[in-house]
Amino acid sequence: MTLGNLLTVDQILPEMKSTERWSAIVELVDLLVAQKQVKPADRDIVLGALRQREETMSTGIGFGIAIPHASSDRVDKVVAAFGRSMTGIEFDSLDNAPVKFIVLFVVPKDQFQTHLRTLAAIAKFLNDRNVRERLGTAVSAGEILSIFENDGAGKP
Repeated sequence: MTLGNLLTVDQILPEMKSTERWSAIVELVDLLVAQKQVKPADRDIVLGALRQREETMSTGIGFGIAIPHASSDRVDKVVAAFGRSMTGIEFDSLDNAPVKFIVLFVVPKDQFQTHLRTLAAIAKFLNDRNVRERLGTAVSAGEILSIFENDGAGKP
């Protein structure tokens, strides 16, 4: 499984509306609900898990990247969404820089190894400056998805 396998064109927002961390997380979770990756009845529980993780420490890891993530018994497979903001989102990142790329994912509860592998694969993939530059200039969700697919995007 690669990150390209976790995303579809419909789970990618080429330009997010949000300008701050919490609204960005809500925007991506609402996208997962709209795409039937998270049940509407489970939305608030999944958001709560993400908020709890985010309050421990911001998932803004620097270089314009944030990887909000959580585990939940409300999903039975890894679900993910990608959002891009050309203007940048205030995310309380480690380097205090605005975030341009957000990969949000939720892993089924008790799949600790899957959680760690997914997080590591995303971080490693986005750590590549060339990948970030290409994601920044991609003009559509389809083009963004092809970057995730064709570059391997790490194997969780």
